[in-house]
Formats: sequence, C-alpha cells, structure tokens
Amino acid sequence: MVELLPPAEWTRREDIAALVAVLGPGNARFVGGAVRDTLLGFAVKDVDIATPLRPLKVIGKLKDAGIKAIPTGIEHGTVTALIPFGPVEITTLRHDVSTDGRRATVAFADDWQDDAARRDFTMNALYADPATLEIFDWFGGLDDLKARRVRFIGDARERIREDHLRILRYFRFQARFGSQPADTQAEEACQELAATLKGLSRERIGMEMLNLLGLPDPAPTVARMGELGVLSQVLPEADVDALAALVTHEQHSGIAPDPLRRLVALLPADVSQAEQAASRFRLSGAQKKRLKIAAGRADLGANARALAYRLGSDGALDRLLLIGADTSPLQNWTVPRFPLKGGEVFARGVKAGPEVARILCEVEDAWIASGFDDARIPALLDAATRPVS
Repeated sequence: MVELLPPAEWTRREDIAALVAVLGPGNARFVGGAVRDTLLGFAVKDVDIATPLRPLKVIGKLKDAGIKAIPTGIEHGTVTALIPFGPVEITTLRHDVSTDGRRATVAFADDWQDDAARRDFTMNALYADPATLEIFDWFGGLDDLKARRVRFIGDARERIREDHLRILRYFRFQARFGSQPADTQAEEACQELAATLKGLSRERIGMEMLNLLGLPDPAPTVARMGELGVLSQVLPEADVDALAALVTHEQHSGIAPDPLRRLVALLPADVSQAEQAASRFRLSGAQKKRLKIAAGRADLGANARALAYRLGSDGALDRLLLIGADTSPLQNWTVPRFPLKGGEVFARGVKAGPEVARILCEVEDAWIASGFDDARIPALLDAATRPVS
C-alpha cells in the first residue's frame, strides 16, 4: 500500500513548489528530518531535498531561475537555495567510497536507494515525492517510526564504523524519538564501539552532547549511556543523578531546558572542572564563562535577587536550579542598576581614590540588603560618609 506524507504548511509553500519546478520532473524528493517530523506531527524547521542532478547542474538551474545558490558543501554535493520563506538544502544523491569513522569520501550516485543506504537510521531514510507526497521507504523506516524505534540501517556496527559520532546521535535520537525497550542491536553496537568516540574531534562531541542535553528530558538516556560505558568515554566525571534532579526541578519551576546548565549538573561543583570540560568540548568563551559561574553553585540560604544582581540573571538561575532552590523571586523581575555614582560621594568631601570605591561598595551592599530600595540611598550614603567620632 502506498503511504503518503500528510499535507503540512511547508509542503504547501509556493517558493518550495517553484524550486522543485526549477529542478525539473523527477529530480527532487524531500528527505530526512522534514519527512520524519511531519509524520510524527512535529514542527518542521529545515527542509532538505535530494536530487540526482550534479551540484554544478543544480547551481546552473538555480542561477537561470534567478535563485541565489550557495555552495555550502559542494564537495559533498550540497547547495543551499535561498528562497523567500527560508533556505533549502539540495544534495546530490551519494554513496560512500571510503570511511574512517571521522569523515567519508563520497561519490555521486544516480540511485535513490544507494543514497538512502548511506544514512544512519531508518527513520532518516524516508523520501517523499513533492508532487504526489508518496513516501519511499527501503529499510522499514515507517514501521520503526510508528513504533518509535531508533534503528540503524543494516548492520549497526558497520554504520558506527563509518562515522563514530553516530553513537552519540543514536542516543540523542533515542531521547527525542525512542520508546522502551530500545533496539538491542543498536545498544550492543554502541557499547562495543564506545571507545571509538575518543578518535573524534572535541567540537563534534561537544556539539552532539549539547544537542542531547537540550532535549526536554535527556536524563534517562544519559543514565543508559552511563550503564553502557558510553558516557565515560566523553564525560567520565558525570553525575547522572544530579542531571535527573535538575530536569525535575526545571519542569516543576516552568523553566525551559538549557544544555549548558545541564552540562554543569553532570559535573562536580568545582570551577576548575567546569573549565576543563569547557576546554574539552571546545566551547566558546561565553559558554566557558557561564559554566564557571554556574559551577560555583549557591547555598540554600542564598537571596535569589541579590545573586542575580551579582552574577546576572542567567548565572543566578543556573545556581538556584542546580541546588533545587526557589526561582520564583526572579520571575518578571529585572535586575536594577545601582543608582549611586562616585561623583556624589566625592561631593561629600571624600577625597578621590580608594576611599570613594570603599564607600560605594559599602552603600551598594547595604542597598542590596534593603531589597534594592532606591529611597534608602541618601540615608545609606550619610551613614557611610559620617565621620567616626
């Protein structure tokens, strides 16, 4: 029986229809995440098209139609078409020539099934005809999708040996789409080949881990990674119980998931260890700074608003959530600005220099303790500048 892709907003986009027409009859099929997520009833963010046309031919057709084409990955066959309601990636059909677990050498192909066979999971190897919405499925992806079963195409070990990152991708997909029990062959292959993750770049591992941690509830999956010896290959110091506790507190507090905060939860409450993890995953300077702030934690008696004033809203929220503290004082509250300037202290006859800075700090501390009451500033300044008798 022919199965059809349910009509969705993106399948009715006029700019996509025009793009498909430019490529020509039989030269385009939707593939991957857009097909998978539409079948699951999820919102679609990115649309990908597979084509038997070679990249230069695609660029030529787009240029002739007045569509801007960007050769985003032309050596691997990918061209991005910039169309009115969002870019679309167009990739030439491929098959692998050689792989080493980190990168693949590919050759362009003419057969749709050859292209599908080089993909990772069956649910990602579903293609749909733009005109009829007929779905093409060579590896049982539709049945797996209905069962919420994340399954490698063919032999799981072979797929992982082609690209070791697929181990982490498997667990990310399991956390997002999978049901229990998980696919036994997939888990056994990930466990057996876990050590191959050490051959990957730190950036790729860091990005994949953050993608996993940003999902609604990755804690059970991360715990399973620990049981299978996968987590120890990328984050040996991980505390999966702390992650589960954080996710629960986030949900009860109505706070959106945040992958950096969750990474901190997996780490010991130690700034140096957070710094090491940030370096290990090649995180940006801003991400590294946030990890270090959050790793300092807070004590249960911490004043939430004072913490936010000192650390910033994100830093305070991270610390409070990590210890299971109440975050409600920060909701709909904007961090205030300290209203006192050094000139006002100087006007009181205080000599410019360290004494002015000391008085400003003293008044600021008292102002914070007052609950940020600006009306208290004059009295606080009087007390701070009153001569000692």
